[in-house]
Amino acid sequence: MSKKNKPAKVKKKLAGQVKKVFQGEPRKLMNHKQVSSRMNITDPFERKLVSQVLYDLKRQGFIEEINKGRYRARQSGAHVSGTVDMTRQGYGFIMSDEMEEDVFVSNRNLNTALHGDKVKVRLLVRKKGSRPEGVVTEITERARETFVGTIEEMPQFAFLIPDNKGMPFDMFIPKDKLNGAKQGMKAVARITDWDSRQKNPVAEIVNVLGMPGEHETEIHAILAEFELPDKFTDTINKAADEIPAEISREEISRRKDFRKVPTFTIDPADAKDFDDALSLRKMEDGKWEVGIHIADVTHYVKPDSLIEKEGEKRGTSVYLVDRVVPMLPERLSNNVCSLNQGVDKLTYSAVFIMDEQANVSRQWFGRTIINSDRRFSYDEAQEIIDGGDGLMKESLLTLHDMAQKLRSKRFDAGAFSFERTEVQFDLDEKGYPLSIRFRESGTANQLVEEFMLLANRKVAEFIGGRKKQDEKTFVYRVHDKPDPEKIENFSSFIKRFGYKLDGKSEGSLALSLNKLIKHVNGTKEQNIIETLALRSMAKAVYSTDNIGHYGLSFKYYTHFTSPIRRYPDMMVHRLLSAYLDGEKSKEKKKYEQMCEYASKRERLAVEAERASIKYKQVEFMQDKLGEVFEGVISGVTEWGIYVEIIENQCEGMISIRDLDDDFYEYDEKNYCIRGRYKGTEYTLGNPIKISVVKADLQKKQLDFVIAEEGKEEKGA
Repeated sequence: MSKKNKPAKVKKKLAGQVKKVFQGEPRKLMNHKQVSSRMNITDPFERKLVSQVLYDLKRQGFIEEINKGRYRARQSGAHVSGTVDMTRQGYGFIMSDEMEEDVFVSNRNLNTALHGDKVKVRLLVRKKGSRPEGVVTEITERARETFVGTIEEMPQFAFLIPDNKGMPFDMFIPKDKLNGAKQGMKAVARITDWDSRQKNPVAEIVNVLGMPGEHETEIHAILAEFELPDKFTDTINKAADEIPAEISREEISRRKDFRKVPTFTIDPADAKDFDDALSLRKMEDGKWEVGIHIADVTHYVKPDSLIEKEGEKRGTSVYLVDRVVPMLPERLSNNVCSLNQGVDKLTYSAVFIMDEQANVSRQWFGRTIINSDRRFSYDEAQEIIDGGDGLMKESLLTLHDMAQKLRSKRFDAGAFSFERTEVQFDLDEKGYPLSIRFRESGTANQLVEEFMLLANRKVAEFIGGRKKQDEKTFVYRVHDKPDPEKIENFSSFIKRFGYKLDGKSEGSLALSLNKLIKHVNGTKEQNIIETLALRSMAKAVYSTDNIGHYGLSFKYYTHFTSPIRRYPDMMVHRLLSAYLDGEKSKEKKKYEQMCEYASKRERLAVEAERASIKYKQVEFMQDKLGEVFEGVISGVTEWGIYVEIIENQCEGMISIRDLDDDFYEYDEKNYCIRGRYKGTEYTLGNPIKISVVKADLQKKQLDFVIAEEGKEEKGA
């Protein structure tokens, strides 16, 4: 055989072997070295031939080059699982961990799958250079069962026009399934039937909310939109009523008694449930005993009880603009469990022996009984800290001093100092917003925060800081390191304001971010820079896998201090009790699933809170059409620019079609849109004067235009 023919023969043989490698791992990305390794090829000549074979197989369409030098079997007929990300136009993308790219699915191939649904997708033959495309073959889990919308009545039937942008289809409602809903009303519908050959699903009305624009209607619509409960059933309330509030002598004898130790709570003036209290007494050696006492919810709420299951299902209390939707029935959250002033209360405590420099020398965790001597509001505590007089002044000032030292240590260790302004509304008796104000966080807030952080950190360290052989399943509150690409983009953005970010190391990044936050305080760009800084960070979640809390700069962190309003804290109390009693480690898989669910419920609650704020902001701006305000560009997209009004943080959009002085193009990299001919730029963070032209309550949307020159500004 001639040398000329030998490579061709070898290549043909190698091609068959390479195909088998990719067929064996159809979703695996591999380069020529990885393929050679799987074929046990070490000869340099044959390895070079493998590279040529890969090129040939790519041309033949058997494999595809996903990125330079990395190949995968062409996905034709294979199935992947993922989640639907639906567009307003009705088509979707499937986000899957099994694919590097999202899979496009046309409207006709979604087969009734909706936004957020978990699905199986059969991949179609992929043309060279095109994006992956597929067909939904199975819906494995619906993201939601119900939809909020407005009733459109016809003579023989009705439709519900959904508010949710992720539901692009009107819902067909038979007349006998309206359940009292009338033309124009807001209602909640549940899909009962949906043949994939029919465009519109068939549904029934399960809850009539009322007329659009009414306060109660809209608040209940927000809760329904996020599938959050608005009340407890009679059965749950009855179960709560049957829980005895009396504390027996036997129970007291099992606990450390702190009833004679000076103890107080600090909470917002309008708070009704009190999760935590602080106690302080001086020890004989001159050190301080600091008690962090948390409502002992799990003493009253037993595993597998109706209230336990309801609390786990809700996951968290929900805080809307005008109300709290509690995780636990009111009798428990505001009465039995709440650490009300002057009443004996059962608590779960973290007790620390600390010196004047806030160093912890000893610690103890366990069940206690307390009696709070004083209920402070934040304003009352702040007044004493700022030099005023009052009961328990020395205790407050001592704890304040220690809290500030704890705070300094945190920041020195690399914790971030983000403190977002909290938007609040003054509402009239009908719920209409009269004014918008911002809740400021003072050193009284910091006093409570630092000791709650200390308790959370020390409980997590106590369980998580054990040797490998003694590891226990536990619930941690974790916060991952920021995405380097997001930090790079953020760093690039702030340069236009004259700021710099040092991201060479984790420590330098934290210090640099804190320095930046101080510098922007009080500037027009403060809110947008703080918002973008937060967006560049990962989201904190619950997990049994401890990766630490990057934002707080804690190696171990959990949530122990708010069991009245957070279910994970109840999980932590139970686990801590079990391990203090010497029990074996609990099942990790079970608790990880519970953590994932709790994180999901927390996200829903936050989204509902934002939606209620947005609704009230739009309602507040309804009578301000035509008025001019100073704003800052808070977002830039291909369809327009978002502007946040400086004085009230209400955000609206200027549509790109209303910018008629040029042809504007979106520059994603530089966070701006730019006129093609005149070169005018509208860039994220830039100041801008706007005029309000529309306030759409239905869509919770404000429309702005750029204010005309010479038009009088509000308040001028």
